[in-house]
Amino acid sequence: MPSFLRSLRVSHRRLALALLLALLLPACHPDAGAAQAQADAPAPVDPIDQAQLRKALAALQPQRPGTTDLYVVGFAGDASEDVFRNETQYLRQLFAQRFGAAGRIVTLINHADNLGTHAYAPQASYDNLADTLQRFGKLMDRREDALLLFLTSHGTEQHELYVQFGPGEDADYDTITPKELRGLLDDAGIRNRVIVLSACYSGGFVPALKSPDTLIITAARRDRSSFGCGNTASATYFGRAWLIDALARTTDFVESYRLATAEISARERAQGEAPSYPQLYVGARIAPLLQRWRAQLQPVAAPAYPYPEPEAQTQTTAAPATAADGKAGH
Repeated sequence: MPSFLRSLRVSHRRLALALLLALLLPACHPDAGAAQAQADAPAPVDPIDQAQLRKALAALQPQRPGTTDLYVVGFAGDASEDVFRNETQYLRQLFAQRFGAAGRIVTLINHADNLGTHAYAPQASYDNLADTLQRFGKLMDRREDALLLFLTSHGTEQHELYVQFGPGEDADYDTITPKELRGLLDDAGIRNRVIVLSACYSGGFVPALKSPDTLIITAARRDRSSFGCGNTASATYFGRAWLIDALARTTDFVESYRLATAEISARERAQGEAPSYPQLYVGARIAPLLQRWRAQLQPVAAPAYPYPEPEAQTQTTAAPATAADGKAGH
C-alpha cells in the first residue's frame, strides 16, 4: 500500500478514536487525559514487527489454477490474555493439517510472548491485517478461492473489536469497527469470505459484513456477551466448541456452527450463564464454492489442542475496563 495512503488512513482512524475517547472517557475513566494523549500520539513503526510481517507474507504460496484454495488469517487481538493467542496458534496448526491450507496461513498475534526480539509472528494490528489481506487479494483467484478470517478478542457493546498490543494496563490499544473490517476486505478485492468472530457482541458485525459471497459465524448475538476469556482457561467457550471440538468432527462450516452452538448452550446452562446466542449468516452464493472446497479435502484427523486446561473461572469476553470504552466484557 502506498505510504501516503497508509498515513491518510491512520490519521483518519486516530481522529475517529480520539473523538470516541473524548465522548466516553470523562465520565468513566480516571486517566482520561493520558488516554487522550495516547490516542493523539503518532504510531511508532516497530522494525521487528515489520520484519515478521514481511517474512510471513513472503512465505505465502500462490493459488493453484483449477483448485479452490483456502487462505486463512488468524487475529489474536488482546495481548493480556492467553486464550486468544492459544486459539490463533491452534488455528494455524488445524487448518494446515486438516484443511489443506499449509503455506496459505498468516497468524497475527498480540501476546506478551510475541514482543521484541522473541517475536515469532506479526502483531495483530489494523495495519498488519490490512497488508495481509492486500497480499492475499493479489495471490487469490477471485472466482475460485476463499478466505477464512478468524478474529478472537474482546468486543464492546458498540460493536468494536478491542485490540491491545501489550499485557499491561498502560499498553497501547486500538479498536476495529464493522465498517472498517468490511472496508479492508473490499479494498483487498477478496470476494469469497468465511468470517468467524469470537468476541462479545460480535453479532453486531453481521450487518456490515454480509454479502452473497460471505459466510459469517459469531460467538454472540449483537446484544450478548460470550464467555471463557481470561488466563484461567486455555480457550474461550466458543473457541473450544467451534475451533477445537466442532471442526474435529466436520469440515462443513454450517454444521460446525450447529455443533458448536449446541455445546455452548449446554455449557452455559450448566454454568448458569445467560445465553450468548451465537449467530450464523450464509450468503446465497458462498455455499456451492465451499462445497467444492470440501470435496477436495483429504480425510485427516484434527491435531490435539496443545494447551492444557487450567482450573476454570468463568469470565465474559467483552472489552475490559480500559480507555477503549470503560466497560467490562469479551
